[in-house]
Amino acid sequence: MIAAVTPLILGAAGVLALVLGGLVLRTFGAAYRIARLLSTTPAVSVAEANAIAAAGQRRYVRVSGRIDADDEFEDEAHRPLVFRRTRLESRAGRRWTAFEDHRQSVPFTINEGLDTIGVDVGSLGDGLVVVPRESVGTAADLPDRVPSTMDPRTPVRARIEQVSAVEHAIVVGYPVPTGRRTHATNGRGDPAAPVAEPTGTVPAAELTSGRGRPLILTVLEPDEAMRILAGGDADRTRLAAMLLGGGVILLAGALAWAAITAVLPAVVQAIPALSGLVPVALAASAEPTPVTGGDPRSDGQGPGLVGAPGLALLGVIAVAAVAIVATTLYVRFTNPPVDRPRQR
Repeated sequence: MIAAVTPLILGAAGVLALVLGGLVLRTFGAAYRIARLLSTTPAVSVAEANAIAAAGQRRYVRVSGRIDADDEFEDEAHRPLVFRRTRLESRAGRRWTAFEDHRQSVPFTINEGLDTIGVDVGSLGDGLVVVPRESVGTAADLPDRVPSTMDPRTPVRARIEQVSAVEHAIVVGYPVPTGRRTHATNGRGDPAAPVAEPTGTVPAAELTSGRGRPLILTVLEPDEAMRILAGGDADRTRLAAMLLGGGVILLAGALAWAAITAVLPAVVQAIPALSGLVPVALAASAEPTPVTGGDPRSDGQGPGLVGAPGLALLGVIAVAAVAIVATTLYVRFTNPPVDRPRQR
Protein backbone atom coordinates (compact mmCIF):
# COMPACT_ATOMS: atom_id res chain seq x y z
CA MET A 1 0.00 0.00 0.00
CA ILE A 2 2.80 2.40 0.93
CA ALA A 3 4.65 1.60 -2.31
CA ALA A 4 1.54 2.57 -4.29
CA VAL A 5 0.83 5.74 -2.33
CA THR A 6 4.36 7.18 -2.30
CA PRO A 7 4.57 7.87 -6.08
CA LEU A 8 1.17 9.58 -5.87
CA ILE A 9 2.44 11.82 -3.07
CA LEU A 10 5.54 12.71 -5.08
CA GLY A 11 3.45 13.38 -8.18
CA ALA A 12 1.02 15.58 -6.26
CA ALA A 13 3.91 17.56 -4.76
CA GLY A 14 5.41 17.98 -8.24
CA VAL A 15 2.12 19.27 -9.69
CA LEU A 16 1.75 21.69 -6.77
CA ALA A 17 5.29 23.01 -7.33
CA LEU A 18 4.62 23.53 -11.05
CA VAL A 19 1.36 25.38 -10.34
CA LEU A 20 3.05 27.66 -7.79
CA GLY A 21 5.93 28.32 -10.21
CA GLY A 22 3.45 29.26 -12.93
CA LEU A 23 1.62 31.61 -10.56
CA VAL A 24 4.88 33.34 -9.66
CA LEU A 25 5.68 33.84 -13.36
CA ARG A 26 2.20 35.24 -13.96
CA THR A 27 2.92 38.03 -11.46
CA PHE A 28 5.30 39.57 -14.04
CA GLY A 29 2.23 40.40 -16.18
CA ALA A 30 2.85 41.28 -19.84
CA ALA A 31 6.63 41.06 -19.34
CA TYR A 32 6.37 37.30 -18.78
CA ARG A 33 4.55 36.83 -22.10
CA ILE A 34 7.08 39.01 -23.93
CA ALA A 35 9.96 37.00 -22.43
CA ARG A 36 8.33 33.69 -23.34
CA LEU A 37 7.72 34.75 -26.95
CA LEU A 38 11.23 36.17 -27.27
CA SER A 39 12.81 32.92 -26.11
CA THR A 40 10.55 30.37 -27.85
CA THR A 41 9.75 31.93 -31.24
CA PRO A 42 11.65 30.14 -34.05
CA ALA A 43 14.45 32.17 -35.63
CA VAL A 44 14.65 32.61 -39.40
CA SER A 45 16.85 34.64 -41.70
CA VAL A 46 15.67 37.92 -43.18
CA ALA A 47 15.50 36.25 -46.59
CA GLU A 48 13.24 33.52 -45.18
CA ALA A 49 11.01 36.14 -43.54
CA ASN A 50 10.62 37.91 -46.89
CA ALA A 51 9.71 34.60 -48.52
CA ILE A 52 7.08 33.93 -45.82
CA ALA A 53 5.52 37.35 -46.50
CA ALA A 54 5.56 36.83 -50.27
CA ALA A 55 3.86 33.44 -49.88
CA GLY A 56 1.12 34.93 -47.73
CA GLN A 57 1.85 32.62 -44.80
CA ARG A 58 0.95 33.64 -41.24
CA ARG A 59 4.00 32.67 -39.21
CA TYR A 60 5.30 34.33 -36.07
CA VAL A 61 9.10 34.41 -36.44
CA ARG A 62 12.23 36.03 -35.05
CA VAL A 63 14.89 37.76 -37.14
CA SER A 64 18.04 39.64 -36.24
CA GLY A 65 20.21 42.10 -38.08
CA ARG A 66 21.52 45.64 -38.28
CA ILE A 67 19.17 48.62 -37.99
CA ASP A 68 19.22 51.02 -40.94
CA ALA A 69 17.23 54.16 -41.77
CA ASP A 70 17.38 56.89 -44.41
CA ASP A 71 16.38 59.85 -42.24
CA GLU A 72 17.24 59.17 -38.59
CA PHE A 73 17.03 61.98 -36.04
CA GLU A 74 19.36 62.98 -33.20
CA ASP A 75 18.89 63.11 -29.44
CA GLU A 76 20.46 65.67 -27.10
CA ALA A 77 23.75 63.73 -27.22
CA HIS A 78 23.73 63.77 -31.07
CA ARG A 79 23.14 60.01 -31.30
CA PRO A 80 21.24 58.93 -34.44
CA LEU A 81 17.86 57.48 -33.46
CA VAL A 82 15.01 55.75 -35.25
CA PHE A 83 12.61 55.56 -32.29
CA ARG A 84 12.18 57.53 -29.08
CA ARG A 85 9.39 57.25 -26.53
CA THR A 86 9.05 59.61 -23.56
CA ARG A 87 6.49 58.89 -20.86
CA LEU A 88 5.57 60.88 -17.78
CA GLU A 89 4.15 58.61 -15.09
CA SER A 90 2.69 59.13 -11.64
CA ARG A 91 2.78 56.58 -8.86
CA ALA A 92 -0.32 55.46 -6.99
CA GLY A 93 0.50 52.85 -4.37
CA ARG A 94 2.87 50.39 -6.02
CA ARG A 95 1.97 51.12 -9.65
CA TRP A 96 3.15 53.71 -12.15
CA THR A 97 0.50 55.12 -14.50
CA ALA A 98 1.36 57.17 -17.60
CA PHE A 99 -0.40 60.49 -18.01
CA GLU A 100 1.67 61.66 -20.99
CA ASP A 101 3.11 59.51 -23.78
CA HIS A 102 5.10 61.13 -26.60
CA ARG A 103 6.65 59.21 -29.50
CA GLN A 104 9.02 60.17 -32.28
CA SER A 105 10.01 57.67 -34.96
CA VAL A 106 11.05 57.23 -38.57
CA PRO A 107 10.72 54.17 -40.84
CA PHE A 108 13.64 51.79 -40.47
CA THR A 109 14.66 48.30 -41.60
CA ILE A 110 16.56 45.27 -40.35
CA ASN A 111 19.39 44.26 -42.69
CA GLU A 112 21.16 40.90 -42.89
CA GLY A 113 23.75 40.85 -45.63
CA LEU A 114 21.99 42.03 -48.77
CA ASP A 115 18.52 41.18 -47.46
CA THR A 116 16.31 43.74 -45.74
CA ILE A 117 12.90 43.78 -44.05
CA GLY A 118 10.95 46.68 -42.59
CA VAL A 119 9.60 47.13 -39.05
CA ASP A 120 6.06 48.40 -38.45
CA VAL A 121 7.07 51.08 -35.93
CA GLY A 122 3.46 51.96 -35.16
CA SER A 123 2.97 48.53 -33.60
CA LEU A 124 5.71 48.93 -31.00
CA GLY A 125 4.24 48.94 -27.51
CA ASP A 126 5.05 46.70 -24.57
CA GLY A 127 7.23 44.66 -26.91
CA LEU A 128 10.00 47.27 -26.92
CA VAL A 129 12.79 45.96 -24.66
CA VAL A 130 15.63 48.43 -24.12
CA VAL A 131 17.48 49.89 -21.15
CA PRO A 132 15.30 52.84 -20.12
CA ARG A 133 16.55 56.15 -18.82
CA GLU A 134 14.61 57.42 -15.83
CA SER A 135 14.42 60.56 -13.74
CA VAL A 136 12.25 60.62 -10.60
CA GLY A 137 10.80 63.63 -8.79
CA THR A 138 7.43 65.00 -7.72
CA ALA A 139 4.52 66.64 -9.50
CA ALA A 140 5.69 69.98 -8.13
CA ASP A 141 8.77 69.73 -10.38
CA LEU A 142 6.58 69.75 -13.53
CA PRO A 143 3.71 72.12 -12.79
CA ASP A 144 3.02 72.79 -16.47
CA ARG A 145 3.01 69.10 -17.50
CA VAL A 146 1.00 67.29 -14.82
CA PRO A 147 -2.82 67.33 -14.57
CA SER A 148 -4.15 70.21 -12.51
CA THR A 149 -5.91 67.80 -10.15
CA MET A 150 -2.69 65.96 -9.19
CA ASP A 151 -1.28 66.48 -5.70
CA PRO A 152 2.08 68.33 -5.97
CA ARG A 153 3.62 65.71 -3.63
CA THR A 154 2.77 62.81 -5.96
CA PRO A 155 5.88 60.91 -7.13
CA VAL A 156 6.43 61.45 -10.86
CA ARG A 157 9.03 59.99 -13.18
CA ALA A 158 10.13 60.60 -16.75
CA ARG A 159 10.92 57.36 -18.59
CA ILE A 160 12.73 57.47 -21.95
CA GLU A 161 13.12 54.45 -24.26
CA GLN A 162 14.97 54.83 -27.54
CA VAL A 163 16.46 52.80 -30.37
CA SER A 164 19.65 53.88 -32.11
CA ALA A 165 20.29 53.60 -35.83
CA VAL A 166 23.73 52.07 -35.24
CA GLU A 167 22.68 48.99 -33.26
CA HIS A 168 21.83 45.38 -33.99
CA ALA A 169 18.33 44.26 -33.07
CA ILE A 170 16.22 41.17 -32.58
CA VAL A 171 12.67 41.56 -33.91
CA VAL A 172 9.78 39.13 -33.42
CA GLY A 173 6.59 39.46 -35.43
CA TYR A 174 4.54 38.43 -38.47
CA PRO A 175 6.17 39.05 -41.87
CA VAL A 176 3.63 40.69 -44.19
CA PRO A 177 3.92 42.56 -47.49
CA THR A 178 4.49 46.27 -46.91
CA GLY A 179 1.23 48.19 -46.73
CA ARG A 180 -0.90 45.14 -45.87
CA ARG A 181 -0.99 45.41 -42.09
CA THR A 182 -3.96 43.82 -40.40
CA HIS A 183 -3.82 45.81 -37.18
CA ALA A 184 -5.11 49.23 -36.18
CA THR A 185 -3.41 49.54 -32.78
CA ASN A 186 0.05 49.36 -31.30
CA GLY A 187 -0.62 46.01 -29.61
CA ARG A 188 -1.98 47.51 -26.36
CA GLY A 189 -5.32 48.72 -27.61
CA ASP A 190 -4.10 52.29 -28.15
CA PRO A 191 -4.21 53.97 -31.56
CA ALA A 192 -1.05 53.33 -33.53
CA ALA A 193 1.49 56.15 -33.26
CA PRO A 194 1.90 58.21 -36.43
CA VAL A 195 5.06 57.41 -38.37
CA ALA A 196 6.72 59.60 -40.94
CA GLU A 197 6.31 58.44 -44.51
CA PRO A 198 9.43 56.71 -45.91
CA THR A 199 11.56 58.82 -48.20
CA GLY A 200 13.94 56.11 -49.48
CA THR A 201 13.54 52.62 -50.84
CA VAL A 202 10.53 50.85 -49.36
CA PRO A 203 11.17 47.18 -48.41
CA ALA A 204 8.92 44.53 -49.91
CA ALA A 205 7.93 43.16 -46.49
CA GLU A 206 7.80 44.24 -42.87
CA LEU A 207 7.35 42.70 -39.44
CA THR A 208 4.19 43.59 -37.55
CA SER A 209 1.89 42.42 -34.77
CA GLY A 210 -1.25 40.34 -35.23
CA ARG A 211 -3.49 37.59 -33.89
CA GLY A 212 -3.11 38.85 -30.34
CA ARG A 213 0.70 38.64 -30.46
CA PRO A 214 2.80 41.78 -30.09
CA LEU A 215 5.63 43.09 -32.20
CA ILE A 216 8.80 42.67 -30.12
CA LEU A 217 12.05 44.56 -30.65
CA THR A 218 15.15 44.55 -28.50
CA VAL A 219 18.68 45.81 -29.05
CA LEU A 220 19.94 43.70 -26.11
CA GLU A 221 21.30 40.20 -25.89
CA PRO A 222 18.56 37.71 -24.88
CA ASP A 223 19.91 37.23 -21.32
CA GLU A 224 20.07 40.99 -20.72
CA ALA A 225 16.60 41.44 -22.23
CA MET A 226 15.24 38.87 -19.76
CA ARG A 227 16.76 40.81 -16.86
CA ILE A 228 15.13 44.02 -18.08
CA LEU A 229 11.76 42.27 -18.43
CA ALA A 230 12.11 40.86 -14.90
CA GLY A 231 12.56 44.40 -13.61
CA GLY A 232 15.69 43.41 -11.70
CA ASP A 233 13.64 41.22 -9.36
CA ALA A 234 16.05 38.27 -9.16
CA ASP A 235 14.34 36.80 -6.09
CA ARG A 236 11.10 36.15 -7.95
CA THR A 237 12.86 34.62 -10.94
CA ARG A 238 14.91 32.33 -8.68
CA LEU A 239 11.81 31.27 -6.77
CA ALA A 240 9.97 30.46 -10.01
CA ALA A 241 12.98 28.52 -11.33
CA MET A 242 13.27 26.53 -8.10
CA LEU A 243 9.56 25.68 -8.08
CA LEU A 244 9.47 24.66 -11.74
CA GLY A 245 12.70 22.68 -11.52
CA GLY A 246 11.62 20.98 -8.31
CA GLY A 247 8.24 20.14 -9.83
CA VAL A 248 9.84 18.49 -12.85
CA ILE A 249 12.22 16.48 -10.63
CA LEU A 250 9.38 15.32 -8.36
CA LEU A 251 7.23 14.25 -11.29
CA ALA A 252 10.14 12.39 -12.88
CA GLY A 253 10.85 10.67 -9.56
CA ALA A 254 7.20 9.68 -9.17
CA LEU A 255 7.08 8.19 -12.68
CA ALA A 256 10.35 6.32 -12.16
CA TRP A 257 9.19 4.97 -8.79
CA ALA A 258 5.86 3.81 -10.22
CA ALA A 259 7.58 2.17 -13.20
CA ILE A 260 10.05 0.31 -10.99
CA THR A 261 7.25 -0.83 -8.67
CA ALA A 262 5.25 -2.12 -11.65
CA VAL A 263 8.05 -4.10 -13.32
CA LEU A 264 9.87 -5.35 -10.21
CA PRO A 265 7.64 -8.44 -9.64
CA ALA A 266 8.21 -9.60 -13.22
CA VAL A 267 11.96 -9.09 -12.83
CA VAL A 268 11.96 -11.11 -9.59
CA GLN A 269 10.16 -13.97 -11.32
CA ALA A 270 12.82 -14.02 -14.01
CA ILE A 271 15.70 -13.59 -11.52
CA PRO A 272 14.74 -15.23 -8.19
CA ALA A 273 17.94 -13.95 -6.58
CA LEU A 274 16.36 -10.48 -6.47
CA SER A 275 13.39 -11.63 -4.38
CA GLY A 276 14.74 -9.71 -1.40
CA LEU A 277 13.83 -6.46 -3.17
CA VAL A 278 10.10 -7.27 -2.95
CA PRO A 279 8.56 -6.74 0.49
CA VAL A 280 6.53 -9.71 1.80
CA ALA A 281 3.58 -9.36 4.17
CA LEU A 282 2.73 -12.52 6.16
CA ALA A 283 -0.91 -13.55 6.36
CA ALA A 284 -2.72 -13.70 9.68
CA SER A 285 -2.73 -16.94 11.67
CA ALA A 286 -5.68 -19.30 11.28
CA GLU A 287 -6.11 -19.35 15.05
CA PRO A 288 -8.13 -16.46 16.46
CA THR A 289 -6.24 -14.02 18.67
CA PRO A 290 -7.93 -13.47 22.03
CA VAL A 291 -8.88 -9.88 22.79
CA THR A 292 -7.36 -8.89 26.11
CA GLY A 293 -8.92 -5.43 26.29
CA GLY A 294 -9.48 -2.26 24.40
CA ASP A 295 -11.02 -1.59 21.04
CA PRO A 296 -9.45 -3.95 18.46
CA ARG A 297 -9.85 -1.27 15.77
CA SER A 298 -7.65 1.22 17.64
CA ASP A 299 -4.09 1.08 18.98
CA GLY A 300 -5.19 -1.06 21.89
CA GLN A 301 -5.81 1.94 24.11
CA GLY A 302 -9.43 1.27 24.88
CA PRO A 303 -12.60 2.48 23.19
CA GLY A 304 -12.11 5.63 21.19
CA LEU A 305 -11.37 6.90 17.70
CA VAL A 306 -10.50 4.41 14.98
CA GLY A 307 -6.92 4.34 13.70
CA ALA A 308 -4.31 7.03 14.51
CA PRO A 309 -6.14 10.38 14.68
CA GLY A 310 -2.95 12.20 15.61
CA LEU A 311 -1.36 11.49 12.24
CA ALA A 312 -4.53 12.52 10.44
CA LEU A 313 -4.59 15.79 12.37
CA LEU A 314 -0.94 16.46 11.50
CA GLY A 315 -1.75 15.79 7.83
CA VAL A 316 -4.59 18.32 7.87
CA ILE A 317 -2.35 20.89 9.56
CA ALA A 318 0.38 20.29 6.95
CA VAL A 319 -2.08 20.78 4.08
CA ALA A 320 -3.38 23.98 5.67
CA ALA A 321 0.16 25.29 6.15
CA VAL A 322 1.05 24.62 2.50
CA ALA A 323 -2.15 26.37 1.37
CA ILE A 324 -1.43 29.40 3.56
CA VAL A 325 2.16 29.69 2.33
CA ALA A 326 1.11 29.29 -1.32
CA THR A 327 -1.65 31.89 -1.00
CA THR A 328 0.67 34.33 0.77
CA LEU A 329 3.32 33.97 -1.93
CA TYR A 330 0.78 34.51 -4.69
CA VAL A 331 -0.75 37.60 -3.05
CA ARG A 332 2.70 39.00 -2.26
CA PHE A 333 4.08 38.58 -5.75
CA THR A 334 0.91 39.52 -7.64
CA ASN A 335 1.43 43.16 -6.65
CA PRO A 336 4.36 44.44 -8.71
CA PRO A 337 7.17 45.93 -6.62
CA VAL A 338 7.85 49.63 -6.64
CA ASP A 339 10.44 50.33 -9.29
CA ARG A 340 13.79 51.36 -7.91
CA PRO A 341 14.37 54.93 -9.09
CA ARG A 342 17.41 55.44 -11.29
CA GLN A 343 18.76 58.90 -11.79
CA ARG A 344 20.43 59.52 -15.13
